[in-house]
Amino acid sequence: MVNSEYERRIAARFTTFDQDGNGHVDRSDFSGAAKALLAEFGVAARSDRGQALYGGAEALWQGLAGIADRDGDQRITREEFVTAAVKRLRDKPDRFAEIARPFLHAALAVAGPGDGTVTVADTARALTVFGVPGDTARSVAAALDTDGDGTVGETEIVPAFARWFTVPE
Repeated sequence: MVNSEYERRIAARFTTFDQDGNGHVDRSDFSGAAKALLAEFGVAARSDRGQALYGGAEALWQGLAGIADRDGDQRITREEFVTAAVKRLRDKPDRFAEIARPFLHAALAVAGPGDGTVTVADTARALTVFGVPGDTARSVAAALDTDGDGTVGETEIVPAFARWFTVPE
């Protein structure tokens, strides 16, 4: 049962991970997100960048499943997701950052020129692929550019993603 404000926020984040909307998070949500990002940016799945993205998606799935899939059925329910965040990740953004880093690193390589950065516009484009509404994606992407250089890099996106998931706003 979701009863605190933090738990309500985490429960809302569940939908971001449940890419296909079937009520649980599983490996296909992560591979599907990778496939959609590759299609958006015209990168071949069999390319080095494509394979790195799929590998990062698998690492993110394995990390999250290791923390949240309590019954071992290779699916994370909303309740398991919230419980994992509350009991194992709350206020521990560094732990979640390490789980997410391989996927985010590879996503930057797919969406950017290969130097570890992505333009703010392409960051917003990637966020929309993952289901973030356009206006929200644009404002989030702009906020991620903390040094104002017009790009978003790993040092900006990894901790921001981890804070978004682990720490109450």
